[in-house]
Amino acid sequence: MSTSPLPSSDPQAREDDAWPDSALRAAGPSDTGQPSLVDLIALADERALAASGLGCLDRCLPLLGDDDQVLRPLWVSLADGTAWEGALGEVRGVLGADGSGGAAASGGSGVSGASRGSGAPRGPGADSDAVALARRMLDAVPAARSADSLRTWADGCSAAALQIHRLLDAGNDGVSPLVAAELRRQVRVLELLGGRAGTGGGLRQVLDVSTEGRRVLRAVVSRSRRSVAGAD
Repeated sequence: MSTSPLPSSDPQAREDDAWPDSALRAAGPSDTGQPSLVDLIALADERALAASGLGCLDRCLPLLGDDDQVLRPLWVSLADGTAWEGALGEVRGVLGADGSGGAAASGGSGVSGASRGSGAPRGPGADSDAVALARRMLDAVPAARSADSLRTWADGCSAAALQIHRLLDAGNDGVSPLVAAELRRQVRVLELLGGRAGTGGGLRQVLDVSTEGRRVLRAVVSRSRRSVAGAD
C-alpha cells in the first residue's frame, strides 16, 4: 500500500504532507482474481486518473459548500478536451481555493497543508478534519493533465476520500457501510473507464456514480451538523 507522499523540498514537510493511507485500497477480491483499487490506479490512463480524482472530490463537495455543479468546468474539460488549467482556475475561484502550495504554482500535485478557503464551512472534530482533507484534494489538483501528476493526485484523493467517509462515520467499528460504499464507487469509476470486459460505460456513468455518492455524503454531513448544533 502507498501513503502517496507529496513533493516538497523539506524532508519534514514530505512526511507531514503524506496523504492518509488506507489498507482497504490494497485489498482486492482475491477469490475472483480482480485487481485491487491500488492496482487499478497504477494501470489507469490519464483520462481515467483525472476522472477518478475528480470523482473523489465531487463526492466530497458537501464539505465545501452547497453548489453541486461547481466542478462542472473540470468535467466538461475532461469530456471535450478543452483547457484543463482554465477550468481549474474557474473552479478554484468559486470555491476560494488557494492552490499556492499545489498544482497551480508548481505544475505538479504537491500541497503544503490544507487551504482555508473562504467558502468552506468549518466544524468541530471529525467534520473539521474532513473539510480540511476535502480542501486539500482541491488544492492539489494538477494544473497540467499529465499521467504522472494525475496518478499521484488520484492516488491521494482515493485515500483522502476513504478517510473522509471514515471520519464522518466514526461510530462504526471496522469497515462501515459508508466507507465500503465509497470504496466500491472508486473501483467502479476506474472499471468504467479502464476498458475492463463487461463494464462498458463512460463519463456519463462516472458522473452518475459520483452524484449518488455526493447525495449520500450530503445527507451524512447534514445529519452530523444538526447533531453538533443540537448538542450546543
